[in-house]
Amino acid sequence: MPTLSGEIRRDRRRWLDPSTWHLRTRLVLVAMALLVAICGAVGLFSYASMDSFLTQQLDRQLTEASRRSSDFGRPPQGNPSNRPDPLDARGQGIGTLFARIDDGNVSSSGFLASDATRASLSPADDQVLLALGHDGVPVDRTLSTGSYRLVAVEAPYGDVIVTGLPLAEKQNTLSSLVWTFVFVSLGGLVLIGMAGTVLIRRTMKPLEQLSEVATQVSQLPLDAGEVALAVRVPPSNAHPGTEVGSVGHALNLMLDNVAKALEARQQSETKVRQFVADASHELRTPLTAIRGYTELMRMTEDFTPDGKKSLARVQSQSERMTTLVEDLLLLARLDEGQPLKISDVDLTQLAVETVSDEKVMAPDRIWQLELPDEPVVVRGDAKQLHQVLANLLSNARKHTDPGTTVVTGVMRSADGSAVLTVTDNGAGIPPEFVDRVFARFARADAARTSPAGAASAPGAAGAAAAEGTSGLGLSIVQSIVEAHGGTVEVNSRPGRTEFALRLPGEPAAA
Repeated sequence: MPTLSGEIRRDRRRWLDPSTWHLRTRLVLVAMALLVAICGAVGLFSYASMDSFLTQQLDRQLTEASRRSSDFGRPPQGNPSNRPDPLDARGQGIGTLFARIDDGNVSSSGFLASDATRASLSPADDQVLLALGHDGVPVDRTLSTGSYRLVAVEAPYGDVIVTGLPLAEKQNTLSSLVWTFVFVSLGGLVLIGMAGTVLIRRTMKPLEQLSEVATQVSQLPLDAGEVALAVRVPPSNAHPGTEVGSVGHALNLMLDNVAKALEARQQSETKVRQFVADASHELRTPLTAIRGYTELMRMTEDFTPDGKKSLARVQSQSERMTTLVEDLLLLARLDEGQPLKISDVDLTQLAVETVSDEKVMAPDRIWQLELPDEPVVVRGDAKQLHQVLANLLSNARKHTDPGTTVVTGVMRSADGSAVLTVTDNGAGIPPEFVDRVFARFARADAARTSPAGAASAPGAAGAAAAEGTSGLGLSIVQSIVEAHGGTVEVNSRPGRTEFALRLPGEPAAA
């Protein structure tokens, strides 16, 4: 029995397999994937464009700040040691960095703090500044005070002037752009996903209607009886001009063809059934006359021993033919759906009486009963239900060896239905014959018609090859049980064959 964890694993594997997804799910996911790709491309392009724009803007500001630092930091004539601090120059913004490199050493460095005062750099920052090239190309570096855009130029008076502007404002702008784009994209994806799901579901609705029509047809009992194949695809979904409409139109054409074939089949079955009923009815009179005249001849005429044996053979064969005719007539009436004579039927009493009759006919079998303490009563046709049980017991008697144990059981199941079983411990039914054991005129071996063949006929097969069987016994059983709204099943293996009848607890329809 499958466990809950096993079912969860199977569901998880099924979900991970795209081939098992609904078409609308795959369409929505594909559309969302394309939108994500488009949003990602637009976001990368926007980020790169904004980064380039801000970098160019920062480089222009840096160039201007470097020019101011070089001009303001020029030493005065006659006093080269008293150089002014470029950070004191007008126009320098908060965070601006300045450093002077003289003879390979940082002679002075600092930056404007948030309170517009000068703050010093660390020795590690000085080493970063010393490593800069003097080609005037701006570069990004990370210092102890944060990330900076730096440029180092050689002043006309021989010093190297390093000027830097903080990257915090640029990074904040880019970060705001990224988060804005992410939130806007996610919101747009959610809205587009919801709208796309609704639109795709509405677009796929005609396909679902086609599937519903096909499912309804697949559940119809088309194998026998009169079938009204009235289900069709709606005209709105059967226009040949569209893909879905073409499929719907083709499905309607196929259903029309199937309906015509079913109607022709039903007409043919009706003719055959009427012929069998008429022929069976007409054969009853001559067969009755043959039996009557045979009995009269036995009582009034003297025959030799061989003549008596031949006359007895004629009588037995006429009786066999009479039974066959009665079975055919009963099947024809059942096929026509003639009403049942409904009454209360005690299955326990029925089992006792029928098994008692079989004990008299076959005392060399072991007949057993398994009955409940309380009577099991169903609504049905008492005569037909008696014939069902008699046919099953007769099969067990005819197609098993002497000494076989045949058990007849009656019980009430948990759902309220009545269950009637006939079980024997014979040789069993051949596996290849089990599936067609209820077919009409079905025989396990049609060539076995002699008593020797009957002795070797396997199990309790109702249409096996013993003399006097017609292959209609189990067909009658199935037809009668289905007319009562029940089911009949067979399970067979060497040493055990069981026929199980299940009759509904609700009253059968008259």
